[in-house]
Amino acid sequence: MKLRVLIDNNTYIDQYFLGEPALSYYIESGDKRILFDTGYSDAFMYNARKMGIDLGNLTHIILSHGHNDHTGGLAYLKEKFDLKETELIAHPACFNEKKAPEGNIGAPVTETEMRSLCRLNLKKEPFWVDEEMVFLGEIQERLPFEKRKCMGQCRDGGSWEADHVTEDSAAVFKTPKGLFIVTGCSHSGICNIIEQAKDVCRCGRIAGVIGGFHLFNVDERLEDTIRYLRQTDAEMLYPCHCVSFAVKAKMNETMPVREVGTGMTIEL
Repeated sequence: MKLRVLIDNNTYIDQYFLGEPALSYYIESGDKRILFDTGYSDAFMYNARKMGIDLGNLTHIILSHGHNDHTGGLAYLKEKFDLKETELIAHPACFNEKKAPEGNIGAPVTETEMRSLCRLNLKKEPFWVDEEMVFLGEIQERLPFEKRKCMGQCRDGGSWEADHVTEDSAAVFKTPKGLFIVTGCSHSGICNIIEQAKDVCRCGRIAGVIGGFHLFNVDERLEDTIRYLRQTDAEMLYPCHCVSFAVKAKMNETMPVREVGTGMTIEL
């Protein structure tokens, strides 16, 4: 498995890629060529070109959830590339309308439109793409310190309701070193996600995790999260995107936290 960061909040000095407060990864696994999330704009496409990555050759698109900093790039991708042979995997609620005080925060395309553009595969249950990779589907609440929080409002053709981002999910890759988990924002709770990965894959060994952990404050929840992550004994922890510097610094006091930036490559 090879993962390249197409978009992150951070960039590296002397590597002239674009960054934005969003997330997008390009992953190669076996014969699969996967775009995991699409960032907020077309910046991920600019970076992919500079990295020599052909996004016109994708076999899969995986969306972690429906917020526009993870789905916004679909508006540009569909205009540039023919996606008819590409399978898009997401939770059934991923394309529901979403709003917050600042305005629309949902995907820029509808489910109906995406069905006409690609092979849309909406799954609430875990879905194995192949023997080495699984989309986790809807994440169960397993740990008491990771209760879902409301993030604006959503609707599916009816009235607006509080949005607990129940569609938030992740992808898991089985590697010789254990499970490697790729997440978007972890609105479901990063530890809940890891627990579901262990259950679905029937494997307790965690090689690493990359993605947003949606942690900003040094508080009791963070202390519980750190205790849990230390127990996993994961060698590769890449908290990024929606994780504050204060949280990363606190985590790094007791376990190694690796820096993430646009252009970074991970190979397992």
